[in-house]
Amino acid sequence: NMNFLPGIWWSLPLVLVWATPPVTSSWWYMGAVGSSRVMCDNVPGLVSRQRQLCRRHPEAMLSIGRGVAAWTAECQHQFRRHRWDCNALERGQRLLGRVLLRSSRESAFVHAISSAGVVFAITRACSQGELKSCSCDPKKKGSAKDSKGHFDWGGCSDNIDYGIRFARAFVDAKERKGKDARALMNLHNNRAGRKAVKRFLKQECKCHGVSGSCTLRTCWLAMADFRKTGDYLWKKYNGAIQVVMNQDGTGFTVANKKFKKPTKNDLVYFESSPDYCIRDRDVGSLGTAGRVCNQTSRGMDSCEVMCCGRGYDTSRVSRMTKCECKFHWCCAVRCQDCLEVVDIHTCKAPKSAGWISRT
Repeated sequence: NMNFLPGIWWSLPLVLVWATPPVTSSWWYMGAVGSSRVMCDNVPGLVSRQRQLCRRHPEAMLSIGRGVAAWTAECQHQFRRHRWDCNALERGQRLLGRVLLRSSRESAFVHAISSAGVVFAITRACSQGELKSCSCDPKKKGSAKDSKGHFDWGGCSDNIDYGIRFARAFVDAKERKGKDARALMNLHNNRAGRKAVKRFLKQECKCHGVSGSCTLRTCWLAMADFRKTGDYLWKKYNGAIQVVMNQDGTGFTVANKKFKKPTKNDLVYFESSPDYCIRDRDVGSLGTAGRVCNQTSRGMDSCEVMCCGRGYDTSRVSRMTKCECKFHWCCAVRCQDCLEVVDIHTCKAPKSAGWISRT
């Protein structure tokens, strides 16, 4: 029982990571000497390499906690209209862990987005001076040239290479303990997630000169909003490639020869996904009973698809909305509060709505 420890427990794929309290807390201050060993030794689920990194970089655990919060929110955003909505917890049951025990497309996405979240958070912490082991990208110094001409590196370029190295060492450590098919799949998808963050690194510049004439430019590299990474990995999820192990057990080959061989940017999976229609503890499914569906949609959020053909209930509710908005010079928008009556459609429960468990 770890409830005596302060802080929040976050679930990282097959690894429990503890988001440490702010450095201003009394607990952190009291444990300034020797606390990292006590803290890291009490986090369950870490392999020895992860404990070593935790002891060496205890301040990074807070950043990892932020990364977990970021990727969890992004996962729930991307799956908000689907039967499986990336809802990891329900009544204390860690259902996300059940999903990850399967080698499905959902597992592939979670490994990729979680690895990306750690890269993003560690890189951001480096730029903000929160970690002792890194700072701005040291390679972005001096002068350079692009399509617009010469410029000087300045400001604080995001140290994405450090973020990737740290995330690879920490997140991949558990998978490197095993040599089975699932471990290789997870390592592949972890790497795809890390590469996705770097894909959206962009150059930003500030102009200098008379009236901003850009006779001189100072530039730096910055990560894009995490939503871009999430949108990109969502497309990769939809185009994920089913694979099987090759004969010597060192890599993959496509399960269906009609499809192309996966690249390092693609997501891969072994098992077909369950339908997630009913509550099934073994596959990490909450079912879709009570989920809001869209009566007019023809997509995954439609009442027919979301409710798995069970039908839906309709309730009429009143809610306040902003209406009759007008622009006033200069520069405000003023709206009225209006009462709106809308129909909400929710999926019916199956006749037996309890948990299904095959164990």
